[in-house]
Parts: sequence; structure tokens; C-alpha cells
Amino acid sequence: MAMRRARRSTARRKPVRRGVAVARSAFPARRASPPSAALSVPTKWVKFIVALFLLPICGILSQTFFTSFARATVAERLWAGEEFWFFSLGAVLWLIAFFGLPRPVVLYVFAHELTHALWVWMMGGRVSRFKVTRQGGHILTDKNNFLIALAPYFFPLYSILVIALYGAFSLFFNLQPYGRLLYALVGVTWAFHFTFTGWMIPKNQSDLSDNGTVFSLVVIYLINLILLSTLLIIASPHLTFASFGNDLMRNLENFSHALVKLAQ
Repeated sequence: MAMRRARRSTARRKPVRRGVAVARSAFPARRASPPSAALSVPTKWVKFIVALFLLPICGILSQTFFTSFARATVAERLWAGEEFWFFSLGAVLWLIAFFGLPRPVVLYVFAHELTHALWVWMMGGRVSRFKVTRQGGHILTDKNNFLIALAPYFFPLYSILVIALYGAFSLFFNLQPYGRLLYALVGVTWAFHFTFTGWMIPKNQSDLSDNGTVFSLVVIYLINLILLSTLLIIASPHLTFASFGNDLMRNLENFSHALVKLAQ
């Protein structure tokens, strides 16, 4: 699969075509020639520099997440809770299906394009066409930026939909006896998100290359890690946002001291 490149919006705000397709194809981006007297810096260069500054943040957050996860699972016995087991069961069942059965590509393409569309709407844009087939799909929109382009890689649409539906029905029905089913479905859908994301990224996606591959990968990793950290805090009875934040600031302070010593 390869993502089709987006046409840049001109002064007349022509629709942007963004989508996923099996056959690799690309639409040339239309760029106006800069004035000869003006000094211009390619946007990808700027994003590459931003990505370099984000790398230490990724490292510090990774250290905090894995330390908190180890403490929650071993010392606080998170592994003994039914939330952990049913979430893990759902994830394992999906991994078996992903590697052992025909992959539901249409479900992924639909989620991919719908995520693009949702983020276009959240950014105040308009979607004029939405198409999904097993061979690929695309949307036509009048707005595009790196968040819209990368959203399918960090926004677990089906997991959010499952949680939203559970919360909505909980207002009218007692769904507490079905909590285990919720954990299992979140495990299935979250694993769906991660497996298809990992499967798609190495396939020369234009969503990534258009925004700079290094920048795109750093943003995708960072936002996915933030979501995982949030899920860990919610699932762990002893871990709070305040304690996680304190650990994060402590690791940041240690990193800063290490930089100072290195500079000296």
C-alpha cells in the first residue's frame, strides 16, 4: 500500500486528495517559485530540526513509561487484575488473527480514511469525497497539515469508538457486568491499530515522506507513547497523573544534569 500524495492548496483552495491505495501512485505537489531575492528554507528542513529536539523528549517519556509500567506490573501487581488479562487476551487474539488469517484490509482502509476526514473536520476543513475499496481509498478535502496526514498512525479510531459507545450506553444501562468485554475489545482494537500501523509505515507512505520521514516517525512515536502512558495511568489503581508527572520531571532533571556535565 502507498498513500497518495496530497495536492497543495492554492489561492483558490482546490481540493486536496489524500488516501491509501494498493497501487503506488503520486500526484506532483504544486509549489510556487519563491522570489529570487528572498531567502527560503524548505519546510522539511525545519521539521527535521524540530524532530531532533523532540528526540530527547521521546527518550525521557520512554524511560518514564517503562519504569512506571515495570513498577505497576511487578510491585503493584497490575498483571493480576482482570483489566490487564482481558486486554492482553484481546491483543493476543488479534495478533493470531493478523498473522494467521486473511487481513481485513477494508476495515483498515475505512478507519484510515475516516480518521483523515475526522481530523479535517476538527481543523475546520471540508470533505467533499470519501471513497473506500479493498484496492484503496481516498478523500477530497480543502485542508491539509501534518496532523491530518499523520492522524491514522496515532489515532486508534476503533478503540476510541468502543470506549465512546460503552460510555454512551452506560448512561442508560448498567454495563458494569460487561467490563471484561470492554477490556478485551479495547485490546483487540488497540492491537489492530498497532499492527496495521507497523505494517503500513515501511511501505513508503507519502503521508510520512511529504512531511519528512524523520519528523513523521518521531511525531507518531511520541503521540502513541502519550496515549499508552494515559492508558497505563487509567488502568493502574496506584499510578496517577501526578505521580507519573513527578517521575517525568525527575527524569527530565537527570537528563538536564547529564547535559550540563557533558558540556563541561
